[in-house]
Amino acid sequence: MPETDAGLLADLALLEAAARKAGEITLGFFGRDPQTWMKAGSSPVSEADMAADACLRETLLAARPDYGWLSEETADTPDRLGKARVFVVDPIDGTRAFLAGKDEWTISLAVVEDGRPVVAVLLNPVRGELFSAVTGCGTRLNGRLVTARVREDLTGATLLGPQGLLNRAAEEGGIVPSGTIGSLAYRIAKVAAGDVDLAAARANAHDWDLAAADLLVQEAGGRLTDWSGAACLYNRKTLQHPELVAAGEVLSAKASAFLRGLKLR
Repeated sequence: MPETDAGLLADLALLEAAARKAGEITLGFFGRDPQTWMKAGSSPVSEADMAADACLRETLLAARPDYGWLSEETADTPDRLGKARVFVVDPIDGTRAFLAGKDEWTISLAVVEDGRPVVAVLLNPVRGELFSAVTGCGTRLNGRLVTARVREDLTGATLLGPQGLLNRAAEEGGIVPSGTIGSLAYRIAKVAAGDVDLAAARANAHDWDLAAADLLVQEAGGRLTDWSGAACLYNRKTLQHPELVAAGEVLSAKASAFLRGLKLR
């Protein structure tokens, strides 16, 4: 790896250590009926989310005090917009799955620079899966390089996504439904790992749901785009995104065009 990227490698090591530390904290609450309440938009949050968020904020900003901070569980401020690099964090992506005792929730961490993720770590503490990526260096799952599938035909392609979309994609495009996953970041990471061909998301996902998984897909040879084919940009004033799809590089344009057509019909 070029010596000029040593700082990104250091950030990767920092994110991996922080994710594992937060993973230990969250596992301490998992399956033990943590205190839970509803926040804006009828979304659940638990004491586990808050404990992990506090740990991550303390660990990461102590090591990189000049970085900005954006987390689902921390009140947002405009300070991050003036920072060269920003931590984008979801302490538990898939809180509903976490509270239901399912094993598909994750801890999602990224460093964003100039609107794009440059370092990413995604940890599934229950399954013991650690995804990691640095821009230009590929994607790894537990240290092993992984790649997105190379596929040209949408017919027969496997898709993770919301149930209603799965049904329509199967009926109108011959796409094979592969279920839903509570953590959107983990859903997208399944494309990076080559486990499925496609992963789709409804509109209004936020930066913290996407930034880490976006880099994982990119470095695995795929793309995460909106349904017009445009890449996502992060650390902007607006944190929400339109409908999205992750796919291998070859299939990406076809997938976004097909899903856009479904929306219009």
